[in-house]
Amino acid sequence: MPAFLVQLAPSAPSVPPRKPSWLKVPAPGGPNYVALKQLMRELKLHTVCEEAHCPNVGECWEHRAATFMILGDVCTRNCAYCAVAHGTPRPLDPEEPARLAAAVERMGLQHVVITSVDRDDLPHGGAESFAACVSEIRARVPGTSVELLIPDFRGNEAALRIVVAAQPDILNHNLETVERLYRLARPGGRYARALELLRRAKEMDSRLLTKSGIICGLGEEWDELLVAMRDLRAQGVDLLTLGQYLRPSDRHLPIARYYTPDEFAELKRLGLEMGYRHVESGPLVRSSYHAWEQVARATATA
Repeated sequence: MPAFLVQLAPSAPSVPPRKPSWLKVPAPGGPNYVALKQLMRELKLHTVCEEAHCPNVGECWEHRAATFMILGDVCTRNCAYCAVAHGTPRPLDPEEPARLAAAVERMGLQHVVITSVDRDDLPHGGAESFAACVSEIRARVPGTSVELLIPDFRGNEAALRIVVAAQPDILNHNLETVERLYRLARPGGRYARALELLRRAKEMDSRLLTKSGIICGLGEEWDELLVAMRDLRAQGVDLLTLGQYLRPSDRHLPIARYYTPDEFAELKRLGLEMGYRHVESGPLVRSSYHAWEQVARATATA
């Protein structure tokens, strides 16, 4: 193993008592942030920016970019790293796709990201709602590109087919962590199932841009992280995001280590060597961070 990799993967990494300086961000509160927050409340919409306590909410909302979260704000799963509430969800809201499209139009978005809670209580996991959102947006603002960040639908191929048939510009499903940590961090998911979903999506539509993301700092080893990156690339994944895990509360998994900006830069270099069209890698990167730039770079290299 190269000396550089040995240096980046100490056997017993220690976590600093405070967040490193590179993880500190200004508190949100600019005029666009306030206006967007009011719009979300007016249209009764949810964003993963708020529900998942994203550190970039101030920056993204000031750029009038947001990741909409459909199918309610209560998840049927309880991942050990996630801040989204879990429990019994409310019934589906059939008007949600139309309201979401109205928000996209009013915000003048050129690229929109739509994700959801897990809805294992539904036959297709809410796939029809994802498709309806794409249809409504294309009808109202046809020039806007659409990125869907979907759950695994418990491996339901029919659900995935519904989403792929809607022809989003990007289909994202986050792997989140390495195989060894899946049962601990993501007990409702399966590592192999996540990879299979991404492979099947490409088989259903070879023109579809696919994307995935990994959280760093949950306790994975450097070599395991590289294996996960290679596993995703082997499924034909085009875009990859890598970011630092930040513990939402003391009830969630502890932070095993903080990765440095240099380590994230090296992961980006290695990812590009593996053949990804674009790798967004940094301490504050989340799956939809600068998503509008990611799609532009990915399509430019097609």
